[in-house]
Amino acid sequence: MQDLFSYMQLHSADISSKQTKRSFTQRSRRFSKNAISFAIAASSTYLYHPTVLADTNEAANVANHKSASMEVISIYGSQDKKPVYPGTDGQILETNRAGFLGDKYALDMPFSAISYTEKYIKDNQASDISAVISVTDPAVNISNNSGESRESYSIRGFSSNSNDATVNGLAGMAPYYRSATEMYERVDVLKGPSAMLNGMAPNGSIGGAVNLVTKRATEKPLTRLTTKYMSDSQVGGHLDIGRRYGTNKQFGIRVNGAYLSGDGTINHQENQSQLGAIALDWRSDDIRLSADFYHTKETVDAPTRGITFAPGVDILNPPSNETLLNPSWNFYKSETKGAITRAEYDINDRVSVYASAGITEWDYHGLSADKAEVYNNAGDMKTTLGGVSDDNERRALDLGLNGRFETGSIGHDLVTNITRYDEAYNLYATRFRGITVDSKLYDPHWGTRPELDLNYPLLLTTETTLSSIGFADTLSFNQGQYLFTLGARYQQVETEQTGGMLSTGAEYDESAVTPSFALLVKLTDNISAYANYIEGLNKGATAPTTANNSGEIFSPYKTKQKEMGLKIDHGTFTHSLSLYEITRPSSYTDSETNVFGYYGEQRNRGVEWSFFGSPLDDIRLIGGLAYIDAELVKTKDGGNNGNQAAGVPDWQAKLGAEWDPLFIQNLTLTANASALSKQYIENENLRSIPGYTLLGIGARYTTTVNELPFTVRANISNLTDKDAWTTASYNDLSLIEGRRITLSASVDF
Repeated sequence: MQDLFSYMQLHSADISSKQTKRSFTQRSRRFSKNAISFAIAASSTYLYHPTVLADTNEAANVANHKSASMEVISIYGSQDKKPVYPGTDGQILETNRAGFLGDKYALDMPFSAISYTEKYIKDNQASDISAVISVTDPAVNISNNSGESRESYSIRGFSSNSNDATVNGLAGMAPYYRSATEMYERVDVLKGPSAMLNGMAPNGSIGGAVNLVTKRATEKPLTRLTTKYMSDSQVGGHLDIGRRYGTNKQFGIRVNGAYLSGDGTINHQENQSQLGAIALDWRSDDIRLSADFYHTKETVDAPTRGITFAPGVDILNPPSNETLLNPSWNFYKSETKGAITRAEYDINDRVSVYASAGITEWDYHGLSADKAEVYNNAGDMKTTLGGVSDDNERRALDLGLNGRFETGSIGHDLVTNITRYDEAYNLYATRFRGITVDSKLYDPHWGTRPELDLNYPLLLTTETTLSSIGFADTLSFNQGQYLFTLGARYQQVETEQTGGMLSTGAEYDESAVTPSFALLVKLTDNISAYANYIEGLNKGATAPTTANNSGEIFSPYKTKQKEMGLKIDHGTFTHSLSLYEITRPSSYTDSETNVFGYYGEQRNRGVEWSFFGSPLDDIRLIGGLAYIDAELVKTKDGGNNGNQAAGVPDWQAKLGAEWDPLFIQNLTLTANASALSKQYIENENLRSIPGYTLLGIGARYTTTVNELPFTVRANISNLTDKDAWTTASYNDLSLIEGRRITLSASVDF
């Protein structure tokens, strides 16, 4: 393991110019950016030549194969084709990912999960991962605002950090803060704590786990150009090229490049994003090798940071959704580079091994509203400023073995893996004390930026190592009618603070075992009932820079989930119903003492009903209904016992519908609706924002132009241009995004 990391370090170029980091960070801030740029450019030149191509969405035509009693579709991470669910037009997979247990058919999986395909991503014209997972899933809640520096979403009422998304099963390998969709062919969502299945989430997500699967070259050559427009005036393009070579097409290469730039729906806000990615793979009868390299950049002028309402001030009606609530001269720049490798070897038809390793580097620089507060009922605002310049490097390793065997009449699927995650994080930041900007909620004017020193001092360096060993066995009884999964993971957390003005020199080294039990019973060929108990482990939180105990780190904590559910598959239409309870300690900054800490416990009890497929000819539905009772218990002095946790709506409903009208061939009309109930903005439950409903419509049309496949897509979100408050990542509230029109046209050469 150490030899592998040393090799990756020695064969990279130093891109860091900050001299205040410790030697560990200096060694880890190395990466071959020139090699990546050269590989992407060279591959694009080499691969491109005019060829008439067929549509590569072959998965949509895969037959509906049902699993054998103990069948695991593949070792997780294999790029083999996965069957799509009939009745979803190739948008939803018939299999789900269950961490290191592998890919299983939904009726064999004792957890709640869903897997979206590349076609779903393209048809919804999703620009980031939160836009993929939130459109039709009632368990997922997003802020629906525009211009935040990071993706913001929650699953089952708990905030899920976008930095915890795995790539091909490997932790920490997704672009930091935001993941563009153009380099992925699949997005998996597993709901509930998953430390036993995936290892500890580095940034503490417990409500669910998101996994991103990178694209691979398909059997048919591909050269696809997509142009895109987003209102108010963002334009861009995406080039996707794939080829396979060799007598048996054993070597594949897939290149993706994307660019988008222009004005967003909020006044004065400008966005620019870039992506370059190259994916290589080689395969034989029993060996599969792959490597992925990517480089992303995002720049936003006048980003969204949100506002707060001072204690005792009423939550005023929202201004127009075009209103910029934070200074127009604020900005941020974010850049991530990554490299991931993987190898799989089938020892025989029952035993396989795999190994994957990766490294990412991230740099961020920005100026933003540290606090923007409405301090009276007239809507007067006062904004203080803060600057941040973070960077980190993340390295990850995953080694595993899968095997199948029988003991008498009992079948076994045995899996085990070893994971390791290393992160060096540097926080450079400052709060510009004494400098405030006065404005008004309904008529904001920001003037010119004051003279500020944007070279921020180092406040804190945090070095973290997460390592684990996991083991699980799925036992099959009565020819697969009963499946019982028993597993556990031993996890170790090492964290140390070093250097910087806020460093306390604190460190800890703790370990814990997180078990899991799951039972699935096939009541009939198309109905399964399941129950599970699974524990999660999370790294202790760090007090934010706004708290009086800024920089203090806390010990790891456990989370627990109990769940039971029912899955019904009608062949082309599937229902699932689940009831669950998740508990975790509550951490926040006390409003009276301004001290960050753990105060009591949050207990989310919920019920989810979800569905997808085709209930009628030419009509497809995806959606559901979720209820969450997010109750605070054991709170400080008992003052908030029984209250609803802030930022969690009781009810949420989603519906996405598609219709293929008979009077126009190859035309699909779409509509969607999303509704949620009110949310409290404080745990004291004194003030709340009302719920709202958003509507959207769209269409797509497929034809040929000069014998070339051609697809046009159009979507309108927030059709009624509704104004409403929503939650924000940093301050309390922001505005939902206004009406947005998205148009794209794709042609395959």
